[in-house]
Amino acid sequence: MQESLEYQTATSDVLKVISRSGAELEAVLDTLVKTAARLCDAQMAFIHRLDDGVYRPAAVLGFSSEFTAYLEAHPLAPGRGSIAGRVALEGRAIHIPDVAADPEYKLSQSIVMAKQRTALGVPLMREDEPIGVIVLARQRVQSFTEKEIGLVTTFADQAVIAMENARLITETREALEQQTATAEVLQVINSSPGDLMPVFDAMLDRAMRLCGAAFGELAIIEGGQPRTVTTRGVPAAFAKFRSRYRASPLPGSITARVFAGEPVIHTIDAADSDLYREGEPHRRAMVDLGGARTSLAVTLMKDRDVLGAIHVYRQEVRPFTEKQIALLQNFAAQAVIAMENARLLNEIRQRQAELRVTFDNMVDGVAMFDGELRLAAWNRNFQELFDLADDFLAERRGFDEHVRYLTERGEFGETTPRPKSVA
Repeated sequence: MQESLEYQTATSDVLKVISRSGAELEAVLDTLVKTAARLCDAQMAFIHRLDDGVYRPAAVLGFSSEFTAYLEAHPLAPGRGSIAGRVALEGRAIHIPDVAADPEYKLSQSIVMAKQRTALGVPLMREDEPIGVIVLARQRVQSFTEKEIGLVTTFADQAVIAMENARLITETREALEQQTATAEVLQVINSSPGDLMPVFDAMLDRAMRLCGAAFGELAIIEGGQPRTVTTRGVPAAFAKFRSRYRASPLPGSITARVFAGEPVIHTIDAADSDLYREGEPHRRAMVDLGGARTSLAVTLMKDRDVLGAIHVYRQEVRPFTEKQIALLQNFAAQAVIAMENARLLNEIRQRQAELRVTFDNMVDGVAMFDGELRLAAWNRNFQELFDLADDFLAERRGFDEHVRYLTERGEFGETTPRPKSVA
């Protein structure tokens, strides 16, 4: 009863931490490994999380810093050579009474660096797929009991709940941030008709922030050549090189691929590329002077015409996510809309200026006539309007006589003067 009460209390405490932590997953996982190790009398514990096909340490207790650093540099793949890899491979709890005596166990570093002997691994399952592993270990040969295995299984379920909560909260927060950023850029477009610089600046700022980039640039094509219109955080040495480098882009380079109309150019590691190894100047400068490793370029396209590109860089090897790529594509589409709006507005303004010049020239032409000629032109219009004979106008009759003349010809009714219709 005392053990059962202790287990229930520990479970309740962990659930409280989960409810309070929200997206702060690290605190939850730390609490889980500490509680599980204490209740199961284990000196050491790990929680590994699935990341791009391998399992990386997410929480650690008791293992030596040397062994922890080794696992961070050498994440575990599914396989029978380690406790975490074996759990991930089979998708069930694995208990190894003595790893030193297990012929399939190959992770000798855990024995040498951490003095591990007995090990227990339990999967973190989501939709029948392992997304992580809890590992408890002892530095002595002492098997875990069925109750202890059941308790760790309960903690594994709680870890999955915490990870799912954190994932959903993070995704919701990211979606809101992206929607807010998109709305802000659209607001800048609406408030800056024809002025593209505020739009480009706002777009690059938000793209870098939401994509976690170290520096970035936005370029447009003018006269068949790229022209950088705004930058953020570009290292000085790389910026200096860019200002002087005028060579045509080599085949396979990012610039050449943009000109070819490739919509997305995602470079995972700029240093691990043929262009870098062959010494292509721009790729060398990008890595050696700018410190760039992972980069993402999205081409600005209207129909089949290349208008420019947005390019953001990371100074570590860390691929951009699908959501970040989609976000940058969305910004690129907005940039194209802004550029097209500016082009149309400039055409309208240019046409208005041309009409204004034409009108001014017409006014200047009329002003060339003196007073008598302007009066003669007015009289000629009046004569054509009412179809008056030349000899009648030559007699210079008064207003009453003009009215009587027009009435006799039927131009006016009995009471209301009315000119005859003219084409």
